[in-house]
Amino acid sequence: MPSRRLHFALKGLLRIFARPMKSDSGRGGPVVHPYRGYGTNREAFLMGRVFRQVGLARVIPRRGALRDAADVTRRLARRGFADAEVRIRLGDNSATVTTDHDGYFDVRLPLDIPLDEHVSWHRAELEVITADRDNVLSRADVYIPPPHTDLMVISDIDDTVMYTGVADKLRMLYRLFVEKAHRRTAFPGVAELYQALHAGTAGDLRRPILYVSRGPWSIYEVLEAFFQLNHIPVGPILFLREWGISWRHPWPRRAEDHKYDLITQMLTLFDTLPCVLIGDSGQHDPEIYTRIVKENPDRVKTIYIRRVDRKPDREAAIARLREEIEHTDCELLLSDDSAAMAAHARDRGYISETGLEAVRQASR
Repeated sequence: MPSRRLHFALKGLLRIFARPMKSDSGRGGPVVHPYRGYGTNREAFLMGRVFRQVGLARVIPRRGALRDAADVTRRLARRGFADAEVRIRLGDNSATVTTDHDGYFDVRLPLDIPLDEHVSWHRAELEVITADRDNVLSRADVYIPPPHTDLMVISDIDDTVMYTGVADKLRMLYRLFVEKAHRRTAFPGVAELYQALHAGTAGDLRRPILYVSRGPWSIYEVLEAFFQLNHIPVGPILFLREWGISWRHPWPRRAEDHKYDLITQMLTLFDTLPCVLIGDSGQHDPEIYTRIVKENPDRVKTIYIRRVDRKPDREAAIARLREEIEHTDCELLLSDDSAAMAAHARDRGYISETGLEAVRQASR
């Protein structure tokens, strides 16, 4: 019944918006939300946000719709903690930064003292210094590819890893904000494909897989849960963006060249690694990726585009883009399924025969 579905949708939406407020157990005060970091053996990057949020009265129950509603109210009322001092330690390297007027901090940490090169994920310790309360402690994982890594994978998320219906804006918003992580649809074989790309032909390459999304930072936790539930290799989901939604500015800030700029930055940072780009045909991924190939003809080796519709005009446009880069070493493959991408990746030496078979089995 429509009214019943609406009721459950609203409850789901309430839970999603309340979730980020649960970490302080209702006490209020300053809280820090760090995001996964990334880097090389030369430097590491980490970002996050410090909030100042109100506490809950003791009469509010610990669980239930009333608690969720109260947490959503707290979320609307919270503000970024400006000028907070954040200390970061990664191994024996450290830095101190100050949050901006919205509470964000962005750290570039030179690694003067090397980290263990046999470990890909490192643990950073964070401490927020406050004048009127105890210091706030947190941790964040930082990914640094091992020295023998031979390839970097940069992937879109929306309609590439999971179905979000980008072409249908209302459906996309429902899937992003309402559906629980375990109900979000992963494309068949996508987990096995990304596992195979991460492992490489030798099975131990631990290649970096960096994920890009047009979604806001508020869905970060949901995306993490989705990746874990579907056994998709977790990389730094570092390319979300701040939509800037508020009562005064109710619509997201525009994000022209968002994906282009970030991919270009990653090519500069990981300057020794060739790259594979994965996206979908629903938006502008083929155009963005083709532009990047033209500017970096020796770096991008393959573009995989998942076909999300069969509109003749769109198919013709992608075919023209494929022709535009035929003179480079990069191939553009438009495919309906993960198995075709995996077969191409095996032929190009990106994944093993075992990896290909795993994708084929999962795609049936």
